[in-house]
Amino acid sequence: MASEHESSSLLELMTGRNGLRSLALAGGVALHAINVYVVTTVMPSIVKDIGGLEVYAWSTTLFVIASILGSALSSRLIGRLGPRKAYLSALVVFCLGTVVCAIAPAMAVLLAGRTLQGLAGGLLLALSYALIRLVYESRLWARALAFVSAMWGVATLSGPAIGGMFAQSGHWRLAFWALLPVAALLAVIVSSLVPAQDARGPTKVTVAWGRLGLLAGSVLAFSVGSLFEDNAARIACVALGVVMGGMIAWLDGRSAVRLLPTGAYSVRTVLGACYATMALLMLGVTTEIFAPYFLQVIHDRSPLEAGYLTAVMAGGWTVAALLFSGRTGPSAVRLVGLGPIVMTAALLALAVLLPQPTWVDTLAGFVVLCIALGGVGFGVGLCWPHLVTRVFRSARPEEANLASSAVTTVQLYAMAIGAALAGWVANAAGLTTPGGVDGAKHAAIALFALFAVFPALGIMTARAAMRPRQG
Repeated sequence: MASEHESSSLLELMTGRNGLRSLALAGGVALHAINVYVVTTVMPSIVKDIGGLEVYAWSTTLFVIASILGSALSSRLIGRLGPRKAYLSALVVFCLGTVVCAIAPAMAVLLAGRTLQGLAGGLLLALSYALIRLVYESRLWARALAFVSAMWGVATLSGPAIGGMFAQSGHWRLAFWALLPVAALLAVIVSSLVPAQDARGPTKVTVAWGRLGLLAGSVLAFSVGSLFEDNAARIACVALGVVMGGMIAWLDGRSAVRLLPTGAYSVRTVLGACYATMALLMLGVTTEIFAPYFLQVIHDRSPLEAGYLTAVMAGGWTVAALLFSGRTGPSAVRLVGLGPIVMTAALLALAVLLPQPTWVDTLAGFVVLCIALGGVGFGVGLCWPHLVTRVFRSARPEEANLASSAVTTVQLYAMAIGAALAGWVANAAGLTTPGGVDGAKHAAIALFALFAVFPALGIMTARAAMRPRQG
């Protein structure tokens, strides 16, 4: 196997029939990822046009919940329809959701479209990774995985440009319409290059519907809490979300078909500490959904500028991962411990910087702002590859595949909870009442200061994650 891997080349992956296959599989991830950054960039323009500021975060919350469900359903869809029809079905759902968003007359309709987009996005992500095994020789798998993952970098550069360009011209709806030709071209490529059937034949996949329902319900409970002005009602919704999350853990520990591997629900285990650290870091990252709004309202930045400034967070993650993912041993342990510290400091810096447009809009202030924005993602990039590696090595051999897929489940669930809580905090701090510049300033302080608590807790769980294993 090692020799096969060594004999592979990127040129072989990108030429001939393999080149078109790579375009098909990477295209699904790119379409999903670009859509994420397009919508992040145009959301301030959307709420200015059709309203719905009080449910601003729901666009991300419902999208991510649906992505989790789509990812969980991907294997079942391949088993029933075959790879080609499964992929094309995901593209149809994506186009349907995109059209709904483009024609939405009110925020409720747009949220319905975003839910469909999220379902399709989860399917596209999972299918793209799953189909690598089916369309390439095994010696090309590693290179194909790296190439597909690199599409998030492409999205970081292109998504804000697409969204910002249309938002600045006053035509945010065109940002959604512009995605449809890309999806259509991808469908043509998939129709001819993705196999119709899995070579292994039909497979039966069991889906944990009950726990997935509880997972979605727990996030929605947090989200609904953001709509109440009465603190008692807000607390009740949060308590309900926590209880439902606890029920997921309780049921999962007693089920033959698990969402997370053994030991994942206890920070006393290395595996549980790894997942806990990942979740806490993802909670901190979800503050990015409000960054474009704060930059446009408080700092009077254009949609294009705000989109790219927000993308600096993702850029920080990519840069740190590229620079430090090769470290091993004690160096890797130090990086895992450093990551949450960097993110905590960056979030606290943003809590101070974002409400101060006079100084931040100077050259020196702008540079410091960029460093703080990049620091949020940089903290994740420092430790994420090493946490994932630690998960692989800490899981039971018979649960290795489950442990790796659970990384995505934990990441998406934490992002959904984070988006719901971000909406709760921002609304409670004045985003909608009094609203305007003053409301945005108060919301920015509360959001970034309170969310800095999550990576601060991650400092402790990161230490537990990298402690020597016993036995």
